[in-house]
Amino acid sequence: MSESILSVSELTRYIKGLLETDNLLPDTWIRGELSNFKQHSRGHMYFSVKDENSRIQAVMFAGHNRFLAFKPENGMKVLIRGEVNVYEPYGQYQLYAKEMQPDGIGSLYLAYEKLKASLEEEGLFSPSRKKAIPSFPKRIAVVTSPTGAAVRDIVTTLKRRYPIAQITLLPALVQGDHAPDSIVHAIKQADAAGVFDVLIAGRGGGSIEELWAFNDEQVVRTIAAANVPIISAVGHETDFTISDFVSDLRAPTPTAAAELAVPNRLDLLQRTVTQKQRLLIGMRERVKQEKRQLERLQKSYAFKYPAQLIRQKEQELDTRIEQLKRSTERVVEKKKTAYLQLTKTVHYYHPSERIKLMQDKLLRHKIALKKESEQILTRNQQRFSGIVQQLHLLSPLQVMSRGYSLAYQQITGELIKSVDQAEPEEMLELQVTDGTYICQITGKVKNQPRSDTDGKKRRDH
Repeated sequence: MSESILSVSELTRYIKGLLETDNLLPDTWIRGELSNFKQHSRGHMYFSVKDENSRIQAVMFAGHNRFLAFKPENGMKVLIRGEVNVYEPYGQYQLYAKEMQPDGIGSLYLAYEKLKASLEEEGLFSPSRKKAIPSFPKRIAVVTSPTGAAVRDIVTTLKRRYPIAQITLLPALVQGDHAPDSIVHAIKQADAAGVFDVLIAGRGGGSIEELWAFNDEQVVRTIAAANVPIISAVGHETDFTISDFVSDLRAPTPTAAAELAVPNRLDLLQRTVTQKQRLLIGMRERVKQEKRQLERLQKSYAFKYPAQLIRQKEQELDTRIEQLKRSTERVVEKKKTAYLQLTKTVHYYHPSERIKLMQDKLLRHKIALKKESEQILTRNQQRFSGIVQQLHLLSPLQVMSRGYSLAYQQITGELIKSVDQAEPEEMLELQVTDGTYICQITGKVKNQPRSDTDGKKRRDH
């Protein structure tokens, strides 16, 4: 029973976890009417969103609401994207708003955002795809309505700024159900001609519904696939269509598009005048420098006394030739010396010479080895003789030759050193210098320890 009891905080946290793992609630769109709207001094917006039967508390933090293009008010119908989650202190669920749009354009805005996100993920907005607008276009194509104010603004601006450019109007519908096909046809026609340096596509301002043809996927993909650089000029400065993102250059207005497409002839004239002045100044300065150089040369020694200068240079040439000869001889001599040294080195390290040197070395080593072996043999013979002589002096036979003998037990062959080792009747072998006696013990007398008195008596006798 106790295991299933939850605290209020645990229950609220559990419900919050369920909402966060739901597939829909972390990012969803809702439609409703604003009420109880209040904006905090820190910028956060607190309000309710309701319909005929229900309401939900909502908050839009300053980090998100600063991007709103309108001011929310009570009673306004809106479309909101956000996350539904639990406000733990009160244990109530509420909407955390991230985007908000007036409900009148809600469905179009959703379609706009969905297509924009898809094309951006596809890479059609990447700057690396965009083509450069030529600085001095000769032929310009204009895709727009032939009756709108936009075409007048574009043509007037182009002629005023750069009258030498050839302008070709490719009329197209820019509003309504048939507008996308008309715009696509005009752009493809201009691109297929292959004669235009730049293309301006656009129209004047209007509502999102009126500008919607330039959000059409077919129009956008046609702009992206075109070979001719395209300037998008749709609506006013605050209006953005998907064509703006995919085109090579976006202009805030049709007039601005014309200004971006061509240079200003007055600026070019001014630049030409400036460059001409700089060129003239540079040329005059260069002429002055060359004149000064010519004057220095004319005053130089070579121009005044050419014959003497030639004789002097001839003498210098002779000197240089002698120096070159001596230097060459030194170099040749140095190279000869190096060559002889290398020849000696090669001769020294030649295999036949190395073999001969090794044979001589081997012979010397053999002689030295033989001599050393003879010396070692002589030393060892002398040492052996000395050891033999020492052994002869220490040999028991040598001792026995002076009248001594050795007694051994006949059975065990043990040397008799004490009277305690054998008893009467036992057989002994008595070894003398030239043979052995076979003896039988008939008795034994053990010597008594000799005292100092005994020794003195013996000495006295």
